[in-house]
Amino acid sequence: MYGKHLARAGLILPRDAYSSSAVPSTPSKSAASKTAAPPSVSFVSLGCPKALVDSERIVTRLRAEGYELAREHKGADLVIVNTCGFLDSAQAESLEAIGQALAENGKVIVTGCMGAEPEKITSKFPNVLAVTGPQQYESVVEAVHRAAPPAHDPYVDLVPPQGIKLTPRHYAYLKISEGCNNRCTFCIIPRLRGDLVSRPAADVLREAERLVKAGVKELLVISQDTSAYGVDIKYAASRWQDREVRAKFLDLARELGTLGAWVRLHYVYPYPHVDDVIPLMADGIVLPYLDIPFQHASPDVLKRMKRPAAQEKTLSRIARWREMCPDLTLRSTFIVGFPGETDRDFEMLLDWLDEAALDRVGCFRYEPVDGAPANVLGSPVPKEVTEERWHRFMQKQQTISTRRLKRKVGTRQQVIVDEAGPSVAKGRSRGDAPEIDGAVYVASRRPLRVGEIATVKIERADEYDLHGTVVGF
Repeated sequence: MYGKHLARAGLILPRDAYSSSAVPSTPSKSAASKTAAPPSVSFVSLGCPKALVDSERIVTRLRAEGYELAREHKGADLVIVNTCGFLDSAQAESLEAIGQALAENGKVIVTGCMGAEPEKITSKFPNVLAVTGPQQYESVVEAVHRAAPPAHDPYVDLVPPQGIKLTPRHYAYLKISEGCNNRCTFCIIPRLRGDLVSRPAADVLREAERLVKAGVKELLVISQDTSAYGVDIKYAASRWQDREVRAKFLDLARELGTLGAWVRLHYVYPYPHVDDVIPLMADGIVLPYLDIPFQHASPDVLKRMKRPAAQEKTLSRIARWREMCPDLTLRSTFIVGFPGETDRDFEMLLDWLDEAALDRVGCFRYEPVDGAPANVLGSPVPKEVTEERWHRFMQKQQTISTRRLKRKVGTRQQVIVDEAGPSVAKGRSRGDAPEIDGAVYVASRRPLRVGEIATVKIERADEYDLHGTVVGF
């Protein structure tokens, strides 16, 4: 989907990635003196949560082989840069990160989406050690072995069962598939990551179970197209615990909901069978939250985007979803300034927003992506017009968001704590995903712990955030 998460420069690994709570403690001085110091790797992860999961897999494998994680490029044996190649601006940021790593260290391995077109990297930086594409974990590890062979040490060649996570301890991204079968004209993801490849349901559930046992309290389900999960393997069943579970969106969501953690569904395209998961939300099995990339409301624009164009039916479905699950939070992303977007198209989008009354919305100015079919559609929208439309869109949605949040004043909400404080903590309600949605600022008589879930009475709301006081645990 388009620009769901812009590239994040230089992801800093959380303390858990380095700390003794994430990996077994280092050996004593006497034991360590008998073995060579293990090679160290500095890691930069850019892009969306799907790329972050790729980074976690690479880091887990390297940590299992005894490699240390360095906090800085300087002094490390090498640097790995996991790139984002979705937008031209993201590619520029990736190239900047590679250049910085070369300047500070000199030994750099590049992977990720931008690695699918290696010439873009090697033409600018011919001295990188290796370039691999997305999901090519083995190639990355092989390149690391060549540059800095692992030093076997039984004291450190261990990792926890859930692997090394780059997110805070209390939440984790759970990737259920790779690639995408859609051919949206603004997107090059299928070219970079290929067609849809779904994981067996049992594999996903085993990973989720390990995460929950390790203390994860929120599972964020991600893929390129979550509601298409399993279509490529004809929804084949696999055995988990004492039963067969089909690789189907509804079945997987239901089983994930039995693990005792919050389950949040991202990147859900509004196919008809999405209606079936709403009762799971109403029953508290999964979170009442849907992240749906609508992208526009005008049928003409959607047609040029090669996306479903029946938005009038979508409005009726949204109304029906809210009847079934009144607490449902809907978030989405939209593009303004897409080639050929007229004033009438844009006004239609604003009217649609009013009627849909989505809770959380992101808006992106259209940006050409090298190799995307939209580049040859013609009728480009002038930048100043795109900018003006973006501001109007954001003002409209801010009004809607404020109105939606004020409905929660006086209610009691479950809140998971992301940042502790002496008297006020920062957390998220069941309607807020990390990094992309709002926050809940929580006053408490005792300091709250990160990862703790509290019942909070909401006392005030502003444009994007809620404020309240703990009334229970």
